[in-house]
Amino acid sequence: MGPSAAPSPDPSPDPSPGPSLGHGSRAAPAGRPPGRPPARLLAALLACLALVATATGFAPPGRERSAEPAGTPAAAAYTVALTGDSSGARWTGHERVSFTNVSAQPLPEVYLRLWGNAHGGCPAPAVTVTRLVGGTAATLSADCTVLRVALPAPLRPGGRHSIGFDLELRAPELADKAGRFGRHGAYSHFGNALPVLAVRDADGWHLDPFTDTGESFYALAADFTVVLDHPAALGVPASGSSADGPGAAGRTVTTATARQVRDFAWSAGPFERSSAVSAGGVRVTVHAVAGVGAADARTMLDLAVSALDTHARAFGGYPYAELDVVLDDDLWFSGMEYPGFVLDRVKTTALVHEIAHQWWYGIVGDDQYHQPWLDESFAEYATDLALGRDGADCWSRVAWSAPEERITNGMAYWDEHPDRYGVVVYDYGACALHDLRRLIGADAMARLLRGYTRAHWYGVSGTPAFLAAAGAAATEDLAPFWAAHRISA
Repeated sequence: MGPSAAPSPDPSPDPSPGPSLGHGSRAAPAGRPPGRPPARLLAALLACLALVATATGFAPPGRERSAEPAGTPAAAAYTVALTGDSSGARWTGHERVSFTNVSAQPLPEVYLRLWGNAHGGCPAPAVTVTRLVGGTAATLSADCTVLRVALPAPLRPGGRHSIGFDLELRAPELADKAGRFGRHGAYSHFGNALPVLAVRDADGWHLDPFTDTGESFYALAADFTVVLDHPAALGVPASGSSADGPGAAGRTVTTATARQVRDFAWSAGPFERSSAVSAGGVRVTVHAVAGVGAADARTMLDLAVSALDTHARAFGGYPYAELDVVLDDDLWFSGMEYPGFVLDRVKTTALVHEIAHQWWYGIVGDDQYHQPWLDESFAEYATDLALGRDGADCWSRVAWSAPEERITNGMAYWDEHPDRYGVVVYDYGACALHDLRRLIGADAMARLLRGYTRAHWYGVSGTPAFLAAAGAAATEDLAPFWAAHRISA
């Protein structure tokens, strides 16, 4: 996420962004060649193989699966169908999610995160779940951002199950500034609006509170198919690859398909669009709100294409077909990242930073509440590299404010010290990575980050894993380096 600073109407390089935000066998019928399985059985076997591959973190050819312990429930597939009202601010419909228990223990329950309820809380919930099937819903908790769903019976290890529910989303009216979920003027943004599965890992269920200082989000890679029925006059830029079809009179049906992503976001409004194709073959589209000039939109489009290609060369090819950038200078922050979808002001560094998040958070996942440095520090470092900044002498400007202040602190600490979050996690974090590059050498650092991305492709990173990978890339003991930079597992 980008900083909450004054909008910059000029898309020129700007200061570093601060805080952001599941067989049997049978004889073959006569006439079928011996040894050839029935078509339905073959299809089932292929489906099972695909499911196992996804559940175990199998990555595309050339990628390695994550080395981190698997969280559960995994291999989630979300199918969503929503109809928007005339303004694009209210959506109703149905969501279904299927998932696999990849843990060694039976799974008696799952939790849905309703992050959109964070601001209104229980008195004014923006996300309403009703008519749930496939489980029994409990009372909402954590300011109505947590919904426990007891399964009909504990889901065995390797078992797959589905739950479904009716869904209503109402973008909260935001009078002063636009936000990642809310309506401001003629435009509505739906970031972290769809209910998604919480993660249970070695530390238990992650049901952390919402934070506006940074991010609380932690999700495993999943597949989304989202159908948005909306007025034809409104654009709906979204995560994934989108295809439009005819709807009822005056309406369009947009189907967005996103594979192996951690979340799904979209916006709705009368956007002005401009597109280009990157050198890597990715369709990049800028969707500008009223007030963003055509020249600025074009400059930001060119910048997005360049940044996408630069980050891809550094960390591995962008694995999706599209990237949508929504430009809105009324945002209270500089930018916010979602898989294949970015909210941003007309601000150079912020856009390069948010696109870096496609790798650092999107492809290489992390627990953003407990270990925010793993995406923010890395995205900021990637931004520096893309803009030709080497972080020279940055460590000489570091001044710690308290003995317990560390780059690796979690959001519980930063919510108590919000004025230090951007300085330490963004600036000092990037500085530490620059210092690591200078210590082990630029080539070794480039190999480290590219190899680390490959090893955790669509998986989840953790601080111990990164420290181990860095140690393997170095020719000396890095313990003093981590201590001096206040980085700890």
